[in-house]
Amino acid sequence: MKKNISILCALALCCACHAQDISIRYNNSQAEVTPQNHDSISVVADGAHINILSLYNEKTLHVHLSGTSKNGQLILKSSAPVKLTCDHLDLTCQEGAPLWLRNKNEVEIIVAEGTENTLSIAACNDTANHKSAVIWAKGDIKFSGEGILNVLATGDGCKGIRSKKNITIEDLNINVTTTGNNLGEKENPFGGGFPMHGFGAPDKDRPHGDRERRHERNDSTRHSQFGGFGGGFPMDGMQQFNPANLSEEEKARMEEMRKNFEEMMQNGGAFPMGGFGSFGGGFPEGGGGGMPFMKRKYKGTTKGIKSEQKVIMNSGTLTVTTSSPGAEGIEGKEGVILNGGNITVTATDDAINANARIELNGAHVMACSTTNDAIDANLVDFFSGEFGGFFGGGSEKNSDPAIIITGGTVYAWSQRGMPEEGLDCDFSPIEISGGEVFSVGAGMGEMPSVPTQKTATQPTALLIGIDIAENQPIQIYDHKGTLIDTITVPFSLKRSSSIVTHPQFKLGETYTVKTQNYTKTFTLNENFITVR
Repeated sequence: MKKNISILCALALCCACHAQDISIRYNNSQAEVTPQNHDSISVVADGAHINILSLYNEKTLHVHLSGTSKNGQLILKSSAPVKLTCDHLDLTCQEGAPLWLRNKNEVEIIVAEGTENTLSIAACNDTANHKSAVIWAKGDIKFSGEGILNVLATGDGCKGIRSKKNITIEDLNINVTTTGNNLGEKENPFGGGFPMHGFGAPDKDRPHGDRERRHERNDSTRHSQFGGFGGGFPMDGMQQFNPANLSEEEKARMEEMRKNFEEMMQNGGAFPMGGFGSFGGGFPEGGGGGMPFMKRKYKGTTKGIKSEQKVIMNSGTLTVTTSSPGAEGIEGKEGVILNGGNITVTATDDAINANARIELNGAHVMACSTTNDAIDANLVDFFSGEFGGFFGGGSEKNSDPAIIITGGTVYAWSQRGMPEEGLDCDFSPIEISGGEVFSVGAGMGEMPSVPTQKTATQPTALLIGIDIAENQPIQIYDHKGTLIDTITVPFSLKRSSSIVTHPQFKLGETYTVKTQNYTKTFTLNENFITVR
């Protein structure tokens, strides 16, 4: 039976109320709350489930949490900011968020120095009474302190940390792991992909005339034929796409495709199953198997960290691991800003994702995805706008950088085959003015996610065709043969499109990149060069 520990005071008395610390110590199936009398604060206990309601409007409410419970929870709502300290806390909730933060104002979660704390969730039911994350917040969350916080989501459909506003991390060591499955697949209105005869059908499946036209256009270059274009892109790297360079026949075919797409969106139709066909070889072993038109969408994905606004990290150490299909590591709908600290993300889906710009300003970042892009910034809707918007090439609205790298270390590795990339920003440029960058991904060559001559103010190279061997050194040397850096990647990729830059890179200088089965020497005669 629920016990009302305190009663709301009458605010109409206009008494001088002061914020009081509340201490909650969990002890298995019970929780001790002290003090038991509060001004303008209601505390209701049901075993180890605690509900706090504060009517303070200005004074910061301080809450101290400690102890252990295998089925406990804190539901917190305050009109004022809250500082919540975790001090040797081990709290699991069997269903719903162990920390359900209903504040509109910021809640700062402070991890006490020298302590290790664990929050976990066993099952999720995203209703009014159960929130499907270990930490679920209505407002801004800030993480700070000099201890360790482990966030474990073991239930199906359970996320690690979720906020409707911003998530900021400073100083502490935080580990976020999700191991549950998603709750199923969403219905795909496209039903599959483009028909085999539309894009990339193998030569043996095309009319003889198409093969002849392809060789007439360029006898000396192998092409990965996109049948819908009537021509093709070079197998060793795609040139920056520009609709103005297409023939009238190709433009007409593209316009027909655009109309068909719009008609499908209106009528809920579907492309035939099968997706994109073969790209003619040269792509990674064990990856891709063709290029799907639409990625699968899942219900109740077990993402590591999700913010409806921004995810910001200034210092500390962050490790995020996900394991089920569709489970992204870090998602900030309005952006991700990594200013400092050490960030390691290993995810099945995008390791770091935003529907906006991603900024990397000095952090050490290792982002690895097993089935999708490592770092994915969707600044521009792929299907928005008119013809130019469909593929983005040359459109002024796509000129703003979607990924900005000013310093630090950025290792962005996609284990998946075509078309996944280490750094992906869908036809918007990447801006690099500093830092050490090494991306790995099958990608699409020079299209779409690369710097431009203007945005690569630190000299940068795109290496097309680099052979990555699992856990074998990738070494970068300067023109004197001095080793600049050594990188190891935990998987093999036969043919990678890798973006490489380093603070020591200088215009006019020559550098060499070596792997177990690949050596390439290049001279940085421009801010951004492509090396085949």
